[in-house]
Amino acid sequence: MSEPHVGVIVLTQGTRPDDLRRGIDSVLAQTGVVTDIVVVGNGWDPSTSEPPLPAGVRSLHLPENLGIPAGRNRGVPVVDGEILLFLDDDASIPSASFLTDAIGLLDRDPSLGMIQPRIVDPSGTMSPRRWIPRIRKGDPAHPSAVFSVLEAVIVMPRRVFDAAGGWAAPFFYAHEGIDLAWKVWDEGLRAWYAGDLEVNHPAVSPTRHADYYRLNARNRVWLARRNLPAVLVPIYVGSWTGIQLLRWFRKPAVLRAWFGGWAEGWRSDPGERRPISWRTVWRMTLAGRPPIV
Repeated sequence: MSEPHVGVIVLTQGTRPDDLRRGIDSVLAQTGVVTDIVVVGNGWDPSTSEPPLPAGVRSLHLPENLGIPAGRNRGVPVVDGEILLFLDDDASIPSASFLTDAIGLLDRDPSLGMIQPRIVDPSGTMSPRRWIPRIRKGDPAHPSAVFSVLEAVIVMPRRVFDAAGGWAAPFFYAHEGIDLAWKVWDEGLRAWYAGDLEVNHPAVSPTRHADYYRLNARNRVWLARRNLPAVLVPIYVGSWTGIQLLRWFRKPAVLRAWFGGWAEGWRSDPGERRPISWRTVWRMTLAGRPPIV
């Protein structure tokens, strides 16, 4: 039986060379698979990396920063493999059997179309609860179906990625993991949080990005406009608006930025609209997360 081929897309702006090399080395150390790796430089040329990229690892230079989802999309046609691994440039894989374990999970359960592993800070810092992408967080090691993913490390079949239309390129940053997870569900499959598979990533605050609150709000609106049946769009956006008011009512500067993005989400173009079916809405509801919150 031939070894599975995995296309690996590592997205970077070239600002973390040591972390980048650690992540690439952890992929090269994987056993039982054949990996084809491309380092996508978002506004940076990976061929200028110091230290140089390992032999056999290709580079793709994007002259300008296209954003995280669009950058990942650009890397997919460059690599071969029936399985795709998306890896942040500050993520790494501690177990050499991670990819064979993830592929084995996909093989054993054909209903799975996307896997996010459990993410652990290698320094021992407590991992943020937001890294467990479900409402009832519970035990981080407990696996379950989910309706969003943290995009730092994702494994999925290429055929599912292609059928789902890839990452939401217009988003630039924030919520592209919800958009793609919903599309996986709409393909009749499930997004899966594999708490029994571990990867490493430092615990960093998402608010380090200057436009975090604006893009968070804009992309929530875009998410609904792109993916939901028309009648659910105002319900979903309304529920998240209420949540933000409760969360940030003591921080008017945050709310100003958030509502600026909220207004932009209604005025601007979110890209292709592919509403999920009512059957998908029902499946998600039965699984514990109706797409209204």
